[in-house]
Amino acid sequence: MEIIRYAELKAHPWRNGGGVTREVARHPRTPSVQTAMQNTAQDNSWDWRISIAEVSKAGPFSAFAGMDRVLTVIDGELLLLSVDGAEHPLEKYRPFRFSGDAAAAGALPTGDIRDLNVITRNGAFKGYTSIIELSKKRAHPVFGGQFGILLQGQGTVSPGTAGDPAPDAGSPVGPPTVTSESEPERVELNRYDAVVGADTAAPEIVGRGFLAVVSIDPAEPGTD
Repeated sequence: MEIIRYAELKAHPWRNGGGVTREVARHPRTPSVQTAMQNTAQDNSWDWRISIAEVSKAGPFSAFAGMDRVLTVIDGELLLLSVDGAEHPLEKYRPFRFSGDAAAAGALPTGDIRDLNVITRNGAFKGYTSIIELSKKRAHPVFGGQFGILLQGQGTVSPGTAGDPAPDAGSPVGPPTVTSESEPERVELNRYDAVVGADTAAPEIVGRGFLAVVSIDPAEPGTD
């Protein structure tokens, strides 16, 4: 079970001084030699990237040619996003998709905001962001190709059984297997920590608050 701790992520200042970005994950993880010396928040040597940005000043956003973006305000009230001249008021927890080729800029009519960015290369991957409310009674599994990011409240995660292979129906029936009655060890999550999904023993998150579920899916052939 892998947890990406937000407190351990390095902050990369924007070139225009309007904010900072912390990269949660990217694919491929290792940048090319040419881009290794560039600011991680600015290069585009990857096919997808998940990041969290703190925006403190109005101004233009970096362009990501040939890519698709999903932006979600996760702290603060409102981001007024301009995309190719059209204004879009983005409220908290409402994902918004737009082209990385577009000329985009942000205004902050209600003050600083923090946003979650999912950027994918067209024709290679497609990214999705869903905001769900956590439950203490029903665990939420995080499967392969997904990341669960705690946005607000309290949450814990443990290795689950979702995706585990089912018992062989053809095996002879024997005495029941004795298992431990103890609960699986739960690990506490801090705000903006990310749980990396898995298809076998998919991590399960319970708690009280809100969770962002980011899904990175391979693009279907012939799609942009």
